[in-house]
Amino acid sequence: MSGVQEFRWPVRVYYEDTDSGGVVYHANYVKFMERGRTEWVRSLGIDQSELRRDLGVLFVVRALALQYRRPASIDDALEVVTEVEKMGHSLIKFKQKIVRGDELLVQATVEVVCVEAEKFRPAQLPAVLRNLIKPTELE
Repeated sequence: MSGVQEFRWPVRVYYEDTDSGGVVYHANYVKFMERGRTEWVRSLGIDQSELRRDLGVLFVVRALALQYRRPASIDDALEVVTEVEKMGHSLIKFKQKIVRGDELLVQATVEVVCVEAEKFRPAQLPAVLRNLIKPTELE
């Protein structure tokens, strides 16, 4: 676990998020998690547009593993919980989950890699981000 506590981001389920059965369409959980990671970075005071413009780097998902446990439905108030599990030179491994109150709906492991914006080759995580995260395990 990192030196940064878990980050929680609220999400409301809208009609557009549901499938013909009235539950959240499976791919939309991935979108909710993307928003959670994006808002986590923003909460650290980091602007991803500035990282690309000033440092020439951006983040891409390298691996994603999800486990669906319970469905969410229209109007549900959910939270996306994001935690850094591990950080390497160019990789951040996240543990994420989506909850409704105390009920676990979805859990995931997401590996995100920092890459050069122009060539999409791995790049070292920016110091500004590394200094804000103090994981116990480095690759």
